[in-house]
Amino acid sequence: MIPGEIPVRPHDAAYPWGNAATPYEELGGDARVRELVNAFYDVIEEESPVIRAMLPRNTSTSREKLYEYLSGWLGGPPLYEAKRGHPRLRMRHLPFPIDADGAREWMRCFRKAMDRVGVTGTIRDFLDEKLTPLADHMVNR
Repeated sequence: MIPGEIPVRPHDAAYPWGNAATPYEELGGDARVRELVNAFYDVIEEESPVIRAMLPRNTSTSREKLYEYLSGWLGGPPLYEAKRGHPRLRMRHLPFPIDADGAREWMRCFRKAMDRVGVTGTIRDFLDEKLTPLADHMVNR
């Protein structure tokens, strides 16, 4: 997919993310969301010193928070909100210097995580389309 291009829903897909009732289900549910989040943080730890520097030494809490957030954001159980209230993503990220390069790096890591766990097709296009503006919204420098 060309950056900035909006994916076109295949004629046989019921929703922009595929055929399941929610993106959460289309992705594969709880275990799959956790697998994707772990792959994402593994990529960061292996090859993204800029983002890694923003994280605590032990990323287990960061991993859990993203897993909880994505679970609800994708239409699964609203774990993050049940434990922590409204995500207020921009506010929570304000202490970190995030520029446009940082947002692009976050998306690069997320795309690589999707590669690692085999997220393909319509759900991948959907995630890329929705997460790119979310990453851009975190830019504060």
